[in-house]
Amino acid sequence: MKLENLNDIEKATLPARKELFRLGVALLFIVGIIFFIGVEMGGSYMMVIAAMMGGYMALNIGANDVANNVGPAVGSRALTMVGAILIAAIFEAAGALIAGGDVVSTIKKGIIDPQLINDTNTFVWLMMAALLAGAIWLNIATALGAPVSTTHSIVGGVLGAGIAAGGLDIANWPRMGAIAASWVISPVLGGIIAAAFLYLIKRTVTYRQDMLSAAKRMVPLLVSLMAWAFATYLILKGLKKLWKVEFGTALLLGLVVAALVYALVRPAIVKTTRHMENSKASINRLFTIPLIFAAALLSFAHGANDVANAVGPLAAINDALLHGSFHQKAAIPLWVMLIGAVGIALGLALYGPKLIRTVGSEITELDQTRAFCIAMAAAITVIIASQLGLPVSSTHIAVGAVFGVGFLREYIKATYAKMIDEIEEHHQGEDRAVVEAFLERFRNARLEERRVMLQQLKERTAPAELSKRERRSLKKMYRKQLVKRSALLKIAAAWVITVPASGLLAGTLYFTIRGMMLP
Repeated sequence: MKLENLNDIEKATLPARKELFRLGVALLFIVGIIFFIGVEMGGSYMMVIAAMMGGYMALNIGANDVANNVGPAVGSRALTMVGAILIAAIFEAAGALIAGGDVVSTIKKGIIDPQLINDTNTFVWLMMAALLAGAIWLNIATALGAPVSTTHSIVGGVLGAGIAAGGLDIANWPRMGAIAASWVISPVLGGIIAAAFLYLIKRTVTYRQDMLSAAKRMVPLLVSLMAWAFATYLILKGLKKLWKVEFGTALLLGLVVAALVYALVRPAIVKTTRHMENSKASINRLFTIPLIFAAALLSFAHGANDVANAVGPLAAINDALLHGSFHQKAAIPLWVMLIGAVGIALGLALYGPKLIRTVGSEITELDQTRAFCIAMAAAITVIIASQLGLPVSSTHIAVGAVFGVGFLREYIKATYAKMIDEIEEHHQGEDRAVVEAFLERFRNARLEERRVMLQQLKERTAPAELSKRERRSLKKMYRKQLVKRSALLKIAAAWVITVPASGLLAGTLYFTIRGMMLP
């Protein structure tokens, strides 16, 4: 066989070999769990099976959910894919092990009434079915390239398995209604806040003629505001299991951190801008380091909070098997937390890049400024929602923020295109040099000056009368799409069906497990 043919075969089989390698490493992790629980700890076969499911769930959380924390930073090129995976893996594991807590609720979010489950075996089968169903749904969503809420996946699993075990009355339907409301609340809040910050940056920095002077004033303030938001977020959410702090105290501590950050950042920004060009690219570079810190802190907080989605049901099963009964709270042994932490880090490294690319570059084009606004939205939305008692999903917030900055860009582009078209329309019949000179002055003018110029132009000349058909065609021309609609539809559909899909899977799996375990 010719050497060229061998090279062609090698190239053709490369994707399959990469997939086999990822699958092999994931299977080695599961086998390692079997060996550790079964041989080293002398665990029962039920505990071994439950630990395998917990490891599988952790792998899928890493593959799907962590992308929201680092995707915008990668999409904006503030971080490379390898750098993002390393930072996220380290800080996710650190958050889980340092601030993950010693106990966990056995019935997360209070979605079913455990008093209606009067048998320990039934409880164990229920939790196993919920854990496996949540993991399978996350696996499917990752394969489809849809970032979904891992909390909703496990909530759906517990609900479906609970109904299968105890009937419809076992469910807390008002609580489920609140969770369903978060499908709208989370992305809308995240999108509005991210778009508001992007508009603020455009008005105060990038729309100015001297962008560097504006950046010297605004960027230190924005970075300090980010430090305030993230410090408060980390104290309230990331460290809540180590250190209970009231909201007011957390805000004051965050303000102290913000003041220190401002004192450090302002001189650095002034020094850096001395050697920069007066361009939007230069402004973007000023947000690179804050974005790296944001990715790390979001990952830490996520590891501290959402590792319970992987290890919570596993800890509950362990507690039930050890004591022969189940409780509202279950202790989290170190080995359980290690399975969650290592599984999340490994899942991110093996399968995370697909969802990182989806969030970072396949919805809308991101730069460092836009990614900064998304990170701000992620922290601020969680703080606001937690104080208002609104159930929100960090996944939905982050993805909603990406859509928010994309749709704002569409609106701004359409508005600007409409302005240019009006200028051309009011200059019909004039010398082209005059038109170009006016357009040049218009492009270089500040936003307020543009409005004045356009108003004066409209007062001097009468616009041409257009038919309804011509106006409709102009609107289509202005509507330049900067957000991928297919991604919007796919992700929205995945969000809506997450709870029902994992619930149906869990109910089916519960009856399957029950049928196998009963004599």
